[in-house]
Amino acid sequence: MRREVRVVVAGAGVAGLTTAVVLAEAGASVHVIAEQVPGVTSLAAGAMWGPYLVEPKAKVGRWGQRSLEIFQELAEDPSTGVRLTNGIEASRTAEASPDWASGLPGFRPCEPAELPSGFSAGYRFTVPLIEMPTYLSYLLRRLHVAGGTVKRQRLASLADASPASVIVNCTGFGAQELVPDPGLRPIRGQHVVVTNPGLSEFFSEDTGLSPDLLCFYSHSDTVVLGGTAIDGEGSLAADDKAASDILARCAAVEPRLGKARLLEHRIGVRPTRATIRVGAERQKDGTLVVHNYGHGGAGVTLSWGCAEEVTSLLVANEVDKQ
Repeated sequence: MRREVRVVVAGAGVAGLTTAVVLAEAGASVHVIAEQVPGVTSLAAGAMWGPYLVEPKAKVGRWGQRSLEIFQELAEDPSTGVRLTNGIEASRTAEASPDWASGLPGFRPCEPAELPSGFSAGYRFTVPLIEMPTYLSYLLRRLHVAGGTVKRQRLASLADASPASVIVNCTGFGAQELVPDPGLRPIRGQHVVVTNPGLSEFFSEDTGLSPDLLCFYSHSDTVVLGGTAIDGEGSLAADDKAASDILARCAAVEPRLGKARLLEHRIGVRPTRATIRVGAERQKDGTLVVHNYGHGGAGVTLSWGCAEEVTSLLVANEVDKQ
């Protein structure tokens, strides 16, 4: 991309920072503008790679696969906060394995003895696990090395991001008002972070559409326990009752977690719509706007694939102008 193309990325969650890195490394002059750096919803993520109730399926599969490839590469460098981790996804109702899991390294059905009490089926595989505070700091460093800048500012409209040749809208749930997009809705997610009592693997229950999730992701010194998925709820206030329930659900599967020390609550709002929006449009003044939002609970999982698609859209529009 031409260096004179000034790209403003609105939003500094995982979608915004990843997109900014890809664009800056492609040669664009990239400037991130966001009220929160990094974004609180991305900081609150667990985070394990895996498509999570998002559409359109064909594009999600492609975006997710590309992101998986990059996360597997990043796991070779401990400073990124990404590592490949073994673990189990289990079900109480003998559900089939998720289609995205069967191609992962080490995939196999669990033996009955491997499953916690009350579970009838499960699958073991190896997947990228991302320690989000460390990972988002890595993305910010990488953006700086590529020549990108970051500015803390609340945008009242996308027009406030100008002057720009291109505005990339990665504002997550903020896009509901900024676009505006009435089809975007919040799904509140809460995690609890505790000291690590010696766990090295992850565990996740396939809970379907339930608002009460059960998962725990072990990092070096901490374990992130989940969680909730409350449709239509956008509050970021800590819910002590929800946290207590999360701890109880996880401790029932892994008793060592019952004695772990609680460190913090992490709350975020998953920006959810019927289909993820990645696409370009021209504003009345001729400014190109590329949207990249609505990832629900799969923002991390799809981040690199969506960022590369945004870059392709920008390149295609630059060619069209010539």
